[in-house]
Amino acid sequence: MNAFDLAAVFLVLIGAAGWLNARLLHRPPAAIMVLSGLAGAGLLILAERLLPAPNAASALVRAIQTLDFPRTVIGYMLAFLLFAGAMQVSLPELRRRLWAVGSLATVGVAASTVVVGLGLWLGARGLGLALSLPWALVFGALISPTDPIAVLAAVRQGNLSKGLEAVLQGEALFNDGVGIVVFYAVLTFATGAGGLNPARALGAVALEALGGLALGWAAAWATIRIMRTIDDYAVEVSLSLALAVGVYALAGELHLSGPIAVVVAGLMVGDCAARGGAMSETTQTHLRGFWTLIDENLNAILFLLLGLELLVIPFDLRLGGLWALAIGLVLLTRVFVVLPWGAYFRFRGQERGAGLLLTWGGLHGALSLAMALSLPAGGPRQIVLSTTFAVVIFSVLAQGLTFGRLAARLARPSGQTDPAPAADQ
Repeated sequence: MNAFDLAAVFLVLIGAAGWLNARLLHRPPAAIMVLSGLAGAGLLILAERLLPAPNAASALVRAIQTLDFPRTVIGYMLAFLLFAGAMQVSLPELRRRLWAVGSLATVGVAASTVVVGLGLWLGARGLGLALSLPWALVFGALISPTDPIAVLAAVRQGNLSKGLEAVLQGEALFNDGVGIVVFYAVLTFATGAGGLNPARALGAVALEALGGLALGWAAAWATIRIMRTIDDYAVEVSLSLALAVGVYALAGELHLSGPIAVVVAGLMVGDCAARGGAMSETTQTHLRGFWTLIDENLNAILFLLLGLELLVIPFDLRLGGLWALAIGLVLLTRVFVVLPWGAYFRFRGQERGAGLLLTWGGLHGALSLAMALSLPAGGPRQIVLSTTFAVVIFSVLAQGLTFGRLAARLARPSGQTDPAPAADQ
């Protein structure tokens, strides 16, 4: 089975699941795609065992098992998904909540890495499992960033205040760039390839993040200036596509944060389209329509692949206790991390149950699994990988399916508007 055949199978599954959801189920598309992937993986395993070999199920399983999920997500899809997601975020609202977003995307990720890592290490010792502290910290690092694709999909289902929506979206868009740098720093220490120097790691995070921010801003500024010289929606949409791919690739070559660079670029282009002036209404319509289509289709493919990764995850049911512990630990740590800002929003009267919404809206998804799948073979890889998959599946299904209802239940009375935000948010 070649790449074209595999893509055809994925698209047929996505189309069928999407139609069924739109027609009958009316549930968050991300969760439906994950469920479709899990169901598809289960059917393939059953068919592979029941049908005489060789068969189409075996060929499809082998094709999925040879798919490089980390490279597919981090190397290719992330640039398009982050750019499309950033275009949906209100830049003025994000600026007003800069302290909240910045602290959650940096201090929040670091604190979560340490707390989750230590908790999992102690829990593994209590369960008699061989998981060293460095490898427990690796799990903490890869699971701490909230997943931008999963969070943006969940936020669209909820009726949130603009402020809380901006915090959840902004945190998810920026903390993955920080989280990836922290993950590789801790992984280097865990594999014995180098010592863990907190000062050096902090410097690397700052350099990559600020460098990516500067690169994304400069590239977007130049692209917007070029767009202002023409009025041709086809060319301008192509320019936005070139910007997303180009800035992500260039950041990688310069050893800067590609995710942060492409997020900044998407925010600026989205703000430009929202304010008008740099592009005509026709261009704005086509630009947003194009990136919405990219976002919806790539999201569907990504979450379907996430479910299908069941075929490549090594499972040992004896680790069930550790999986349950990890799920509870990640949620409790999230409460600890968002507690100050939840209390702040509640004190300002801007959102009922802000802390609960910030906790339940911090979903984990494909990015965490991609980092886990990139771990070197051997050692505690199986423990970390299967635990990551358990947390991710719980997050996308349990949190993703219920976040919209939770937000609706906590929604403010109709007609209530956001108060004028303070400059220090």
